[in-house]
Amino acid sequence: MKDLNRIKHDLQSRRVGRVRSQVFGHALKPRLAVFKSLKHISIQAIDDKRGVTLAAANDNEVTAKTRADKAKAVGQLIAKKLQDKNISTAVFDRRHHKFHGLVKAVADGAREQGLKF
Repeated sequence: MKDLNRIKHDLQSRRVGRVRSQVFGHALKPRLAVFKSLKHISIQAIDDKRGVTLAAANDNEVTAKTRADKAKAVGQLIAKKLQDKNISTAVFDRRHHKFHGLVKAVADGAREQGLKF
């Protein structure tokens, strides 16, 4: 069982590396990194040049019934926070997740608020 977990972790980190090799954020166009656990979803806007988090949002800050609605609300919240800082574009970092389900709902929510990827 230990070997299987190690193999899964290695494959996951390879997928993260492939995505991160294409995605880089800076102050005017931060990287939106999605974190998804079994219960929660959160997102950070990161300036990779300085290594600073510009804004963050998670599903504890929003009220919604379903997980998909919470994910969409988290995307809208991060877009509002970035627009308050006069940032209108970003690059989307899905990490090792496929772009569907909750990850897509976060991106759709951010796009609805006017954030461009």
